[in-house]
Amino acid sequence: TVRQSAVISTATIINGLLGVAFYILTARFLGPENFGVLVVALTTLTLIADMAAIGTDTGIVKFVGQHYARDRAKALKFLKLGLEIKFIVGLAVLILGWIFVPFVAESLLTKPELIMPLRLAIIGAFATLLFTFATSSLQAIQKFWTWGAVNVSSNALRLGIVVVLFSFNLLNVDSVLALYILCVALGFVVSLFFLPNFFKAKNENTLAKEFLHYNKWVAAFIMIAAVSGRLDTFISTRLLSLRDVGIYGVATGLAVIGAQVVSGITTVVAPKLASMDTDRKAIDYLKKLQVLVIVLGVLAVVVGIPAGYFIIPAFYGAEYLASFVPLAILIVAQAIFLISIPAHSATIYYFSYPKLFVYISIVHLAIIGGLGWLLISSYGYIGAAITVLVGNVSNLLIPGIWVLRKFRSNEVTK
Repeated sequence: TVRQSAVISTATIINGLLGVAFYILTARFLGPENFGVLVVALTTLTLIADMAAIGTDTGIVKFVGQHYARDRAKALKFLKLGLEIKFIVGLAVLILGWIFVPFVAESLLTKPELIMPLRLAIIGAFATLLFTFATSSLQAIQKFWTWGAVNVSSNALRLGIVVVLFSFNLLNVDSVLALYILCVALGFVVSLFFLPNFFKAKNENTLAKEFLHYNKWVAAFIMIAAVSGRLDTFISTRLLSLRDVGIYGVATGLAVIGAQVVSGITTVVAPKLASMDTDRKAIDYLKKLQVLVIVLGVLAVVVGIPAGYFIIPAFYGAEYLASFVPLAILIVAQAIFLISIPAHSATIYYFSYPKLFVYISIVHLAIIGGLGWLLISSYGYIGAAITVLVGNVSNLLIPGIWVLRKFRSNEVTK
């Protein structure tokens, strides 16, 4: 796990650095207000993509990871079924999203200037659905080197084209979003060459009941979590100026490196836990994993906060200095999220009980929505960062307690 996590974590760190470079260039060139528009559009894009996935990515990792070594034909059926679901849902989202964007921009966010960027975000969400199908499939069959290469090359291409647009003074919100869509779509197409040929699989619909039964709880908690995980940005958009949203966007953009490390480790851990068949194996594995993530969490805080203090004025410019305080808070929040990986992964992939995260996500949504509205109204983007921190603490404690009680209950039963 350490070796494979190192591969994935290295790729995600490179991705994070490429992402930071991307946000630095766009933030400096666009300025806080237009950068705020970009932040809202990209936040909407990822929100819709996460919700529209309806748990398919997690289902692919679970079922393809479970059957790939023992029953290849069945695993390929799950792959084909997953792509079919994503494509159909993606088309529905594209059509409905295009229609309802004006209402969202004008009535909910009270920012009519967001209509075109949000429509581009809808297209980007469809492309992202296909891209995440490919990456979750690579994860399920444990092609971690390929997973890393696809992600890094996609982000590197995006950054390279941004540099070109920047050089020719062609960088604006719409061109950045179009570029994002292009790179994600190319990433999906390239990934298909590294996956087994699942298009020839037949009778994949016979697995739909099993696949969707598992996915329904995953879909429920992912949809709620997708909203609660980005609600701070949308509340900020409603209550604050787009300039303030841009300031907060710099903080969230830098803090996302921590989230990518979490994603990288989970990429390795998920299929391994899904394949384990005894509590003893799982407990031994989770103990080692917990030590690893605690060490990484502490390092993130000790190194990340001082680094942020120098990075913001040096790279983003003096007009983004106010981003440091929310960044420091968000780094602590991401460290807590990192430490929660073992509990989250054990619940979903070992105990196969994603239903718990529906309740956890509802609690988290209440925290972000209720506490977030109060804190953002009073303290602006600093209140938004504090809300994220409180939410991540709840996401650590609830599943952590549940997993410990579950293992102890199993011991008593035995």
